Formats: sequence, C-alpha cells, structure tokens
Amino acid sequence: MNDTVAVALINFILYLYIFVFGAVIGSFLNVVIYRVPQEISIAKGRSFCPKCGAPIKGYHNIPVFSYLWLRGKCADCGEKISPRYPLIELFTGALAVLVLWIFGFSFQWIVVFTVGAMLICIAMIDFDTMTIPNGLVIALMVPALLSFFCFPQVELLSRVIGMVVVSLPMLVITLFIGEAFGGGDIKLMAVAGFLLGWPNTVLATFIGLVLGGVVAVSLLAKKTKDKHMAFGPYLCVGIMTALLAGDAIIKCYLSLFGL
Repeated sequence: MNDTVAVALINFILYLYIFVFGAVIGSFLNVVIYRVPQEISIAKGRSFCPKCGAPIKGYHNIPVFSYLWLRGKCADCGEKISPRYPLIELFTGALAVLVLWIFGFSFQWIVVFTVGAMLICIAMIDFDTMTIPNGLVIALMVPALLSFFCFPQVELLSRVIGMVVVSLPMLVITLFIGEAFGGGDIKLMAVAGFLLGWPNTVLATFIGLVLGGVVAVSLLAKKTKDKHMAFGPYLCVGIMTALLAGDAIIKCYLSLFGL
C-alpha cells in the first residue's frame, strides 16, 4: 500500500467516524427537540415511543440503522415513526463532516459543530411550536463566547456592533408592529451578532429574510386562514451559512463591484 492510498484510507475512516459521531449527536438532538417544549428532562429517563410511551431498547436506538431495520415503525405498538428522526440524524452527521472538511480537526471544529447542533434544535423547536426556548439561546452563548478565542480575526468591536446591528432594529420594529418578530428571534440574533461580527450578522439576516420571504409568499398564495410562520429556522440557516462561508460570500459580493 503506497502512501497516497494509506492517507486516503485514514481520511475515509476519520470522516466516517465523524459522520457516525454526528449521527449519534443527532439522535440526542431529537430527544432535545421533543422534550424541551414539553418540559421533560433531557438528562433523565430512557428514550420512549411518542405514540405508546414504551421505552426504546438500546439496540432499537441506533441512529438511522434502527429506523431502517424497523421499517419506520415502533417495535412495540407498530405505529409509524416520523422520518424526521433519521433525517435529523443524517443531517447532523453530514454537518459534522462538512465542518471537519472546512476547519479540520481543531477547536474551531468543536465550536462550529456545537453551534450547528444548537441551531438545529432551535430551528426545529421554533418550527414546531413557534417559540425559541430561552434556555437554548443561553446555551448558544457558550460557543459564541468561545468563538472569541478560536476566531480572533473577528474583532471585539465588530462582535459588539453585531449584537445590536440586527437585534435592535428588530426590537424597534416589533414595538411599533406587534408580533413582527418574536422575542426569541431578537435574542437569537443578539447572540449570533457576537458570534459572527456585524458583517456576517447582516449577511445571516439577509439570507434568513430571503428564505423566509419565499416561504411567506407561498403561504400567502395558499387559501389557508393561518398565515403565521416561524422565522427562527430561516435565521438559523442564515447564521450557519455565514459561520461556514460568510467571509467568502462577502468577498465574492464585493468583488462584483471591484471592492
């Protein structure tokens, strides 16, 4: 085996391990997403079927594989299990690999992947309940603060400005237009502002507004009474995109104008 093949094999094993690790974290995120809105402890008690309440056996709780093995049904009651569970596991595994590919196996990888995992929880809970739990926003402050040490290129002044450059206008708009933005959205962008710095915070908001706007237009086009939508998921996509590739996107945009 030559050196090139050996390196490729080692990299494959490393990325596979990281994917499996991410999928396991994704399984835990499913627990958080289900339990937090219902105020059930995420630290106590075994996983259980949301339909019949039967505890899930360990060998039936293997990320993705168990869902396929059980054909998407509970082993006890036979009720269908939402495909969202394995999809979140797959997505979290893929995110872990993507972050590793961008940042390598480093402290930056740990911080960015942690942010991504928390944003998945925030996005899905907001999608389900139209609320962003304060506890998750507070938890997001931990990797945001750690980012100050692993991303020193983002200056403190930029981070401070980032905390208010979007969240403050959102607050003002909400004061004049009731329910324009949720309190959770405003707090989320304040924390994201410190994490990203003000240029990437503006970019994240722009991405969120574009994605949310597309969905809003589709809701208006439908003949349904309920026109409300959660904005948090689209902000989360914008935040993660800006964190992973914000500088490159901004540089590409400025280059269009010769700047």
